[in-house]
Order: sequence, then structure tokens, then C-alpha cells
Amino acid sequence: MTDDTARHAEKMAKKKVARDKIMATKTEEKGLVIVHTGKGKGKSSAAFGMIFRAIAHGMPSAVVQFIKGGMDTGERRLIGDHFSDLCQFYTMGEGFTWETQDKTRDIEMAQAAWQKSKELIADDRNRMVLLDEINIALRYDYLDLADVLAVLAAKPPMTHVVLTGRNAREDLIAAADLVTEMELLKHPFRAGIKAQAGGEY
Repeated sequence: MTDDTARHAEKMAKKKVARDKIMATKTEEKGLVIVHTGKGKGKSSAAFGMIFRAIAHGMPSAVVQFIKGGMDTGERRLIGDHFSDLCQFYTMGEGFTWETQDKTRDIEMAQAAWQKSKELIADDRNRMVLLDEINIALRYDYLDLADVLAVLAAKPPMTHVVLTGRNAREDLIAAADLVTEMELLKHPFRAGIKAQAGGEY
């Protein structure tokens, strides 16, 4: 064993002792409020990764899409075709506001999606509920933020709720257990490349 290898082994052994000591103090389990926000791509993709992980563990889950409309997506197709017994899926938006151009209808759809979300969160059989793009509905005041926060505060203790979308409200960030901000460094759209199956939907 070289001196460098020996030093590395000693360093990693010390690191493992310290890490094990920290991990021994982490004993609590609880359902988390998780926010994925920011201008970068990957907020919904990361959230669906969590849904698929929950499905793989046999945990009943649910998805409510607030903005995305009837476009066929890989996530919805996979869940609908193979995991509908474990994951309920509701696409309740009709597209982004610049597509619908009907604010009254957008508000009605967002509020209907929120009513469904409240039912799913209150059902303690659901271990994870994904509220996809709800942050956009909150940003435009289509939903009452105080009501959303109250529902999250009163959710069943072991239910995880994941909220995605740009511009998460500060009060929501403060109430969450875990917040990740996706930062945009580079995007193919700026080079004229459109959204593609498998990558974006």
C-alpha cells in the first residue's frame, strides 16, 4: 500500500466514523412538504422521479397537473398504462395562460384542480401527492395561498406533498421541509431546438 493510498484510507475511515455519528442522530420520520422551483428545467422531471420511486415501493400516490393540458406525456402514459392501481393521475389544466387566453377559465380550472388536490392530500392512504405546476397558479393568484398553506399544515403526518413550478411564493418556501431551486445555465430552446419526446414530455 502506497503512502497516498494509506492516507486516503485513513481519511475515509475518519470520515465514515463522523458520518455514522451524524446519521445515528437522524431517527425521525415524517411526511415532507417539498418544493421544486426556479427557472431551470427539471422541476417536474425530478418530482416524477419521486413518484416513480414511491410506486416502486408500493406506496399509493397521486398526481394533479395544474397547468399542463391534454398533451400526451411519457409520465402520464407510463402511469396510466402500468401503475394506475398505485397512482391516480389527474390532468386538470388546459395549457399555459398565453395559450388559453381566458383568465376566468384558467382560474376555474386551477380551483377545480385544487379541490381534487385537497381530497387526495386528506386521504391518508396516499403516501405522496404531486401538485405539478401549482406554483404558477399561486403566482397568478388563481388559488388562495393561505388555504394551500393550511391544507399542507394539516396533511396526514406521513404524506409527502411535492409542489412544482417557477416562482414559488416565499411563504410556501418558508413552510416547506425541502426546497430545491433549479438554476438555468444552458437550454437547447435558445439554440432553436424544440421540446422533444423523452426529454421534455
